[in-house]
Amino acid sequence: MIRLWILALQMSELFVSSVVHLVYGFYIFSTAVAFDLSQALNDCFKPNVNIGVKEDESRGGSPSVDGLPPIVLVHGIFGFGKGRLGGLSYFAGAEKKDERVLVPDLGSLTSIYDRARELFYYLKGGQVDYGEEHSKACGHSQFGRIYEQGNYPEWDEDHPIHFVGHSAGAQVVRVLQQMLADKAFKGYENSSENWVLSITSLSGAFNGTTRTYLDGMQPEDGRCLKPICLLQLCRLGVIVYDWFDIPWLKAYYNFGFDHFNLSWKKIGVWGLVDCLLGNTGPFVSGDWILPDLTIQGSIRLNYHLNTFPNTFYFSYATKRTRKIMGVTVPSSILGIHPMLFIRVLQMSQWRHPPDVPPPYKGYRDEDWQDNDGALNTISMTHPRIPIEHPSHFVVNDSECQPLQPGIWYYKIVEADHVLFIVNRERAGVQFDLIYDSIFERLFPRLSAFLSKQVKLAANSKQSSHGNEPTRHVCLWCTHRGLKLSIFLGDPWPQLDSSMASISYILCEVICINTLSYNIKLVFENYFKKASDLQLYLEGAFKFKG
Repeated sequence: MIRLWILALQMSELFVSSVVHLVYGFYIFSTAVAFDLSQALNDCFKPNVNIGVKEDESRGGSPSVDGLPPIVLVHGIFGFGKGRLGGLSYFAGAEKKDERVLVPDLGSLTSIYDRARELFYYLKGGQVDYGEEHSKACGHSQFGRIYEQGNYPEWDEDHPIHFVGHSAGAQVVRVLQQMLADKAFKGYENSSENWVLSITSLSGAFNGTTRTYLDGMQPEDGRCLKPICLLQLCRLGVIVYDWFDIPWLKAYYNFGFDHFNLSWKKIGVWGLVDCLLGNTGPFVSGDWILPDLTIQGSIRLNYHLNTFPNTFYFSYATKRTRKIMGVTVPSSILGIHPMLFIRVLQMSQWRHPPDVPPPYKGYRDEDWQDNDGALNTISMTHPRIPIEHPSHFVVNDSECQPLQPGIWYYKIVEADHVLFIVNRERAGVQFDLIYDSIFERLFPRLSAFLSKQVKLAANSKQSSHGNEPTRHVCLWCTHRGLKLSIFLGDPWPQLDSSMASISYILCEVICINTLSYNIKLVFENYFKKASDLQLYLEGAFKFKG
């Protein structure tokens, strides 16, 4: 009787979870369709108004502005890049905050490994090569999508990139950086980990999540699915979706399994039956994303991933739980997305099955109770299993100046897993504050890279003003819309008559949220007095002068 009661509760929970996820998926899809229809109607009635805007959007974000390294936003599970789901933005329009931002469209359910390979060719161009050995082992084609034009083909050690990854996207970037260090891309033997300037994680899945077990992964090995679970329903839906292979629908949203050749044109009806019965396909080989998000799967990945000494690492971990009399419970009702509330409660009460060996030595249930509805907070701070990587918990930004590469700086934000994505209005001011601080930090003065490039540029040109130092446009400040020049020379030269005649004011500033080194600036015909400059920079700079 008790077993029947437990089974009834489990089936009820499965039904509720399925309905909630389906409704939310339909809401996202219908929102995208409605947006596209409104845009189409607007274009019909006002054909000349948005022509320039549409052309600019079709080209995507500018990969490099005035030589600045681009910022690449990498989506998580069930995510999508620019061009999918019409005009809907996975990152809720955050990419519009900076002209350098790229938003690749990777497989939404493909494995971390496959997505890392896709990300490389998205940037460099060419046909995606998943690797011969890996492809044979997983039973799919070695080659995938063709990028005739890379989105940042000049990418190398002299033209590195900032990466920002949400959820599983953060782990994708780490795997990509390791591949670059291992020179794993044929024809690119000069690749190195220094192609990555920084990695910023937003609710990153570094160490797995207990939610995978609640959704249907077996806690015994982190590879197989339970016979009846939410992920089984997901598996069936994905197979049928890919088998029908409706071009306009897949152009709108794609799970990313095209290299498995699941289309009815390739496998026919009996191939579909074979996939549905679990005899073949990505869900049998394990080459999909859920096994990588179990604790065991993350450990298998982390064994081969390093934190590199010349890369800057930042992490925003999220949680929507709190302790009341020693019991972990959701910290809010209205503040948690309806799709995540049940999972926040379940994950906060998670207990690893007593008859199953723990996923790693030293595992404790209480360490994994704080969560954001999708990932456990302990998993998001920094890579820690099986090896603890260097890290620093940030309470106040000023505590960690100057920033050091090779260390994971992490904050814990009171939010659920979808704060950073899809619905900007729901996140409110916090959304803008977080993304603004991220993009501010990712200006090129962050690293020695830009300093080296600027000095090389200064040394490569001779001044046409006698002893007067060579001036170059300040990349960061030009990007911000200020008319500044970098002054490289003896510190604090006097304002002689020749310089005063062309209205030069020399000042020294140290920018907030960057490395604490001095940049000498020359303001051309912009400020008449140093006091004007000081007032202008107040709140943005720590001013000396």
